[in-house]
Amino acid sequence: MPGYPVLPEGIAYGGDYNPEQWPEEVWHEDVRLMREAGVNLVSLGIFGWSLLEPEEGVYDFGRLDRIIDLLGSSGIRVDLATPTSSPPTWFRTAHPGSHLVDRAGHVVAGGSRHSFCPSSPEYAAASERIAGRLAARYAGHPAVVMWHVHNEYGWANARCYCETSAEAFRDWLRERHGDVAALNAAWGTTFWGLTYGSFHEVEPPRLAPAGQLTALQLDYARFSVDAHIANFRRERDAIRRFSDLPVTTNFMIPNCEPMDYWRWAGEVDVVSNDHYLDAGRAEGHIELAMAADLTRSVAGGRPWMLMEHSTGAVNWQPRNLAKRPGEMRRNSLAHVARGSDSVLFFQWRASRYGAEKFHSAMLPHAGTDSELWRDVVALGAELRELAPVRGSRVEAEVALVWDWESYWALELEWRPSVDLRFRERVEAYYEALWREHVTVDFVHPAADLSAYRMVVVPSSYLLTEAAGKNLHRHVEAGGHLLVSCFSGIVDENDTIHPGAYPGVLRDVLGLSVEEFHPLPENGTVAVGDDGLTGRIWSERVRLAGARTVRAFTGGPDAGHPAVTRHELGAGTAWYVATALDPGVGPDTDGDLRAILRAALDAAGVSRPRGLPDTLEILRRGRHLFLLNHGDEPVTVPGVSGTGVLDGAEYAGSATVPAGGVTVVEPAPDA
Repeated sequence: MPGYPVLPEGIAYGGDYNPEQWPEEVWHEDVRLMREAGVNLVSLGIFGWSLLEPEEGVYDFGRLDRIIDLLGSSGIRVDLATPTSSPPTWFRTAHPGSHLVDRAGHVVAGGSRHSFCPSSPEYAAASERIAGRLAARYAGHPAVVMWHVHNEYGWANARCYCETSAEAFRDWLRERHGDVAALNAAWGTTFWGLTYGSFHEVEPPRLAPAGQLTALQLDYARFSVDAHIANFRRERDAIRRFSDLPVTTNFMIPNCEPMDYWRWAGEVDVVSNDHYLDAGRAEGHIELAMAADLTRSVAGGRPWMLMEHSTGAVNWQPRNLAKRPGEMRRNSLAHVARGSDSVLFFQWRASRYGAEKFHSAMLPHAGTDSELWRDVVALGAELRELAPVRGSRVEAEVALVWDWESYWALELEWRPSVDLRFRERVEAYYEALWREHVTVDFVHPAADLSAYRMVVVPSSYLLTEAAGKNLHRHVEAGGHLLVSCFSGIVDENDTIHPGAYPGVLRDVLGLSVEEFHPLPENGTVAVGDDGLTGRIWSERVRLAGARTVRAFTGGPDAGHPAVTRHELGAGTAWYVATALDPGVGPDTDGDLRAILRAALDAAGVSRPRGLPDTLEILRRGRHLFLLNHGDEPVTVPGVSGTGVLDGAEYAGSATVPAGGVTVVEPAPDA
């Protein structure tokens, strides 16, 4: 399998380039400025289908030939895209059966991208054809170093509910379940008398009265992911007939909830991701770190590519906030610190028209006499200095379980509390670990866990029997496990595991749960006698080998265990029966951080102590990255080596300025 693309020395730098939006005389200025900024890679052709194939079966590659030649002659490499996320208007007119249909049965209009059915055979044929034509023409071009299939699968058409999709779904169900009797058994269709007599009777989960079969909805989510993956494979394989260069497609981890990226991971040669900082979040850099860690984990720990992020404002957010001085640099280098070998933006030159004309760019509307442009040029120079980082890995002792299928299942209707949400719990645990300066990998619950001292399961409502056994083995073998409330409840068909809650986790946790007691809106419950507070949730826990670490001291389960610990084999399993807050500040010893600290210490997880939680610190290969998100300088002890970006020599400590980034390479013998 091809590996990471062959690129110029250093971190790949650049972004989406859309020369079709500009007269050709502008192209030469673009290339000159790209060289000034240090750009060495651009993604090209993402939205060019209507120009490449102006009529069905009629091709015009002249414009693309000229721009690829111009870029290549200037030393700028090309990530060449198939333009299949935005079919031409002639395709939509000629193939009305390919139109996207929403859950209510409405045909979605054109005028935007992704307005097609992912199960459309007409789309499949047309997209495969244009991918093959591009590969045949440009496979040997020296400027082209990788292929970029489609753009952001599932952005607007994650699921289609047309009759073409319905027929494809029935075929998918036959493959998955074998016969309709097995489907009925898996879905529990005897409930409400919803038994099917044949696959032909199965409808997609279109808009329906409340209480629609949840197993139907889960299978439709799985089918829809597979439909997109099939489209990717078709284009990738068309390219493979002519080229052995790496092939990718840009994911949207973790912010495209309908896509299961564990299922996607093995399909691409290099994982690439688009991430946009949520400007409305007070500490959006923590969510950025989580997204980067999850992307690296989907990549199996290998270096990955940041395919898109923003230099400043993002037009589609409710409030189009520009980044503060230094923030673009910190965001970019945070992705590199967490495993990215590229810093790419949407886009090179700001658009004058269309939906994204107020989206920031490397070259803004203000031009080169702007603070943003000067920051872009400075970042390009720094990335060249970071060339030795490329290819190195990030190591972690702690893993967080993330499962898209559990995400889908927990978010379906009629759960015990609308306040218990997948992302909320995952982010709470991630934030607490981030503030503790613990580097985290994400894992699927059935993955190999042997590399980790501690595994955290923050929100795994759906947990298969195999995954439960995997977690059990981890603890018996000497690992440590921390599980949060409402985990291990149902199997892959949303069927409750036999016996008492928490199903497949009862034995490893050494307890059972008699009843859930969700709290009223904005309700809280006291935990222990040291000021801990739970929200959202409380449970009646019965011990069966575990011991109580803290008990509920208020609420419906007062006097019963709230936090437990179970010694099993050579390891330990902890359980938290409520939703504790992460806690704020480096000296906070309350809420979730207090429990995590105890579990981390018991597991022997190494981490720096005594540093403010405005400082982001992690090691990639030999290099130490220190990112200060605060308004005051921070002195970090125990740092010796050479500053990669500033050339400074550090002997025992390093002071990181407010809002600054320091990267230190230890001495060769360190």
